[in-house]
Amino acid sequence: MEKTPATGASVTPPPVEYGTDSITKLEGLEAVRKRPGMYIGDTMTYGLHKLVYEVVDNSVDEALAGFCTDIDVVIHVDGSLSVQDNGRGIPVGPHPDPKFKGKDTLEVVLTELHAGSKFGNGAYKVSGGLHGVGVTCVNFLSEWFKVRVQRNGKVFEQGYARGVATAPPAEVGTTDKRGTVIHFKPDSTVMETVDFNFETLSQRLRELAFLNAGLHITIRDERTNKEHDFKFEGGISTFVEYLNKAKAPLHDKPVYIQSEREGVSLEIAMQWNDGYDERIFTFANNINTHEGGSHLSGFKSALTRTLNSYAEKSGQWKDLKETPTGEDAREGLSAVISVKLANPQFEGQTKTKLGNSEVKGLVEQMVNDQLATFLEENPVLAKKVVAKIGDACRARIAARKARETVRRKGVLDGGGLPGKLADCQSRDPEESELYIVEGDSAGGSAKQGRDRRNQAILPLRGKILNVEKARFEKMLTSAEIVTLITALGTGIGAEDYDPAKARYHRVILMTDADVDGSHIRTLLLTFFYRQMRELIDKGYIYIAQPPLYKVTRNKKDLYVKDERGLNEYLLKAASEHARVTTPTGELGGAEFKALLEKVITYEERLEKQAKRRDARVVDALAQATRLSAELLGDEAAVEAEMTVMRDYFQRRMPDVLARLSHRLDVDPENQKKKLVVTTDVNGAMRESVFDHAYLSSPEYLELVNLRGVFAALGKAPYQVKVEAGVVTAYSVQEVLAAVRKDAQKGLGLQRYKGLGEMNPEQLWDTTMNPATRTLLQVRVEDAVESDEIFSLLMGEAVEPRREFIERNALDVQNLDI
Repeated sequence: MEKTPATGASVTPPPVEYGTDSITKLEGLEAVRKRPGMYIGDTMTYGLHKLVYEVVDNSVDEALAGFCTDIDVVIHVDGSLSVQDNGRGIPVGPHPDPKFKGKDTLEVVLTELHAGSKFGNGAYKVSGGLHGVGVTCVNFLSEWFKVRVQRNGKVFEQGYARGVATAPPAEVGTTDKRGTVIHFKPDSTVMETVDFNFETLSQRLRELAFLNAGLHITIRDERTNKEHDFKFEGGISTFVEYLNKAKAPLHDKPVYIQSEREGVSLEIAMQWNDGYDERIFTFANNINTHEGGSHLSGFKSALTRTLNSYAEKSGQWKDLKETPTGEDAREGLSAVISVKLANPQFEGQTKTKLGNSEVKGLVEQMVNDQLATFLEENPVLAKKVVAKIGDACRARIAARKARETVRRKGVLDGGGLPGKLADCQSRDPEESELYIVEGDSAGGSAKQGRDRRNQAILPLRGKILNVEKARFEKMLTSAEIVTLITALGTGIGAEDYDPAKARYHRVILMTDADVDGSHIRTLLLTFFYRQMRELIDKGYIYIAQPPLYKVTRNKKDLYVKDERGLNEYLLKAASEHARVTTPTGELGGAEFKALLEKVITYEERLEKQAKRRDARVVDALAQATRLSAELLGDEAAVEAEMTVMRDYFQRRMPDVLARLSHRLDVDPENQKKKLVVTTDVNGAMRESVFDHAYLSSPEYLELVNLRGVFAALGKAPYQVKVEAGVVTAYSVQEVLAAVRKDAQKGLGLQRYKGLGEMNPEQLWDTTMNPATRTLLQVRVEDAVESDEIFSLLMGEAVEPRREFIERNALDVQNLDI
């Protein structure tokens, strides 16, 4: 029903005719841009990264064909992304098929759906990609798209705008290299998300490097200067070793199976460890089949049958009351399964499950034959594995008894909820949320401050059990974990767990902002990751973000999330009335605030670099000298710049000058000179090394660029006008200090450490009110790296954890002692 503008009366719209002219057909560019989800899954994060995978898959197909050894992926600062390979290069020249009317082959590949070389088993024996529509989809869904081809000694380029060629392919030069470069920027008018995630892409590229032994893949993020370099000569065996590097393997080398039958090539690497988690990654033609499929079914079936058969012959399971199951056989197993076949059938356009039914039987046969032979030839290893499976079977039986015991006590059967749970009134899981709160004190405030309609509160006392180190039956002896399982309503364990029964679709972890709170949050995340991973994958798990500060001015309270937020508040308050007079003029308002923000950035960057170098020396080099990577080779120039630096210290910090020395050394790795500056820091001598790599690094160059901004103000001193009067500042840092001091006058500042310090109203206003709160959704961007981190930080192995701490100690930003 509609209302007329004049009277507001309801009118019935005329019926829409449904006739022959209502039937339309979308083709090519229009089809992809109007229905992108049909081709790339969605227009959110998944679809965005699928665009990258489609381009990379083409390069990998070149590697599978034996023509590509290097792939370079770069996320550029403007939000675009490029993929470069050294394959054969896309063919260029008029296409011979008359239906393309002489169109260039390069343009055919980039604009015609299902046009490629993957359908006749000619150029590529096996391939991934979106059935020949991949790179075309990328072109159609890009704001702009550029391709550069190096082939037959020539270089060709062509550009597109939203899938339409801006000009024909053009020869632009000659080269002795070969390969293809594709550079594109996703179209924000079609894609809802256009921000590439470095970790998500890294996971996929790491997988591809593992799956294609010897293939060198790099990824660089120009926005953050992150970079990963992948090359694994050992292939999937190295992949399994990587998965187990934070574990204690039962045998030194992974079991490796390779076979080919009826056109299906199979590679499997597997290694058992002393843990309790099963980690199996499956791939078909390099595509990560997250949901498994026929190759996984065949592997599981053959693994259980072969191991059971071997154990029965050896008589190791005589004392077992039950025959071990497949779940027992896979406890502590890390495995990678990779199949390659000419005509894969995937369930769904975006391929997360292999559907070829014949593959199951072929994989079963190959695993049965190869694994049985391997076990016979390696009796010591076989005995360890069979013993491990026997232990898993006994533990499963014990866990079942423990579960039954807990159930007899009225828990886990759904018949009642834990007494400490303050449940919500709603019974709709989609609108219900559960706050898991640290401690009874904060739990009490949360219960009083919540919205009873849809917010439930579960206070937990102390630190829950670390499930990374505990078997299932021990986990069920933990009262806090049993309480949590009962409140969630999902059940637990392979027999009972059902994520569809979750009573809340938002589970929010709310812990203190101290080291104990962080530890409790990590223990909870470990529990959800290991025992209820599906809740994370569904997006149900969140982390609350309580404020760090309460700021009071003129009897009005404001809550600030973190240090950066506090700085923002202080600068805004001060810049409303503060002014600075410099030789080049007076600054105030937004212009002054922008300058102060740059000074804060400078201080933050300087503080970060102070972990590895004396910050006073870095500051002096960046602010006063013109030292650069190029000047290091000129000893006289270096000495001149060091004189300038000494003058800087003489004016600002004369006490440092007496304990300052320097020398030029030669770096043995690259035979280039480096400057070593020695200072005395609290009685201890410290060396700061400035080599070619550091002086040309983005972090140092950013300091130098900021120096240019500050130099434009003219030479100090500066006059800072604040409410208290005029303050003379001899550097931009002193300008900032004067403004901060002025802004803090009459200001009440409270730093929260625990949630219990807040009353119910404050907790509601800052952390629980959906209109004002900030929540972090827990997502798994890189499954392999996430698994490694949990194993590393929460597992039994001490040495890898110690190495991790030593490697990252200098990057710690918040240390609670």
